[in-house]
Amino acid sequence: MTGLHLAELNIGRLLAPTDDPRVAEFMGALDRVNGLGKRMPGFVWMMEGSGEPGTGNTATKIGGDPQFVSNLSVWESVETLENFVWNTVHRAFYERRAEWFEVLGKMHFVMWRVPAGHRPTLDEGLARLDHLQAHGDSDHAFGWSWLKEARLYRQHQCNPMAAE
Repeated sequence: MTGLHLAELNIGRLLAPTDDPRVAEFMGALDRVNGLGKRMPGFVWMMEGSGEPGTGNTATKIGGDPQFVSNLSVWESVETLENFVWNTVHRAFYERRAEWFEVLGKMHFVMWRVPAGHRPTLDEGLARLDHLQAHGDSDHAFGWSWLKEARLYRQHQCNPMAAE
């Protein structure tokens, strides 16, 4: 898709505050995993937090809740995002998410196309997530299953109960 990139928002609620030992391993890996993502072919942009080591973007609160954390990034293509998600150390942390995050009971991940050069805001991403939750997959907001080119997702897709 010439001139378009892929934006993604992933939100989660930590089982404990960011300085709690129960989430220490996750918090300690944020800089490593985010740094790797920024060096991946196809990476375009990531919403940044405070810049403090080991905090990732945890300073950006959703609804004022300090345990809600988010990741908002832009990628050149579905394939480049998939490569990062499924073919790097990110996958190991993704597969262990139940150790650090509550099960939200509803969709917590959304993607949408953005014009090249656009940097989405958290509010924009949350609106897309709300749209996905209310209306299901569409060109406006979608999950992995909406994307025909999402080959790696189909091999590694998460438990459907975790995303409902």
